[in-house]
Amino acid sequence: MFRGFYNILIVMIFFISWSGCRSIPKGGTAIKPFEVDRYLGKWYEIARLDFRFERNLNNTSATYTANPDGSIKVVNRGFNYKTQEWKEATGKAKFRGDKELAQLKVSFFGPFYSGYNVIALDPEYKYALVAGKNLSYLWILSREITIPDEVKQNYLKIAKDLGFKTEELIWVEHNKK
Repeated sequence: MFRGFYNILIVMIFFISWSGCRSIPKGGTAIKPFEVDRYLGKWYEIARLDFRFERNLNNTSATYTANPDGSIKVVNRGFNYKTQEWKEATGKAKFRGDKELAQLKVSFFGPFYSGYNVIALDPEYKYALVAGKNLSYLWILSREITIPDEVKQNYLKIAKDLGFKTEELIWVEHNKK
């Protein structure tokens, strides 16, 4: 009985370790210098690559606040247009190392973390391009529910040059309060 448990534990430790190593898509570079205090606050999701946890959501936003331990509280919120219900998830983000490098890891499920990398950011901290751990995760964020076309085109080019399938982006509607 204990041997089976021991084998499962070894596999879980390997999986957690392996998945934590992959943090940014090949060729991607996180922003440096990065000022986390300027990044905190509410961001609206302008576009994203679809994935299970945000499927059927519009009016999506993320709010980041500092925790006393130096980590960041993450609250993601969106309106499911099929069920007509608001959904909310709370997680935690931590820097992967250097706090001046916008390369973090985020978790909504206990010890399981995934990459969160700010790969483009305007000087005013109004618009951000965020990549996950691989080419399946990409977000365009804004402090407002819209983004200037010039910024949009620039971020799309950066993402496409890294290999993201920008034609598969979902452009989020913001029509609820």
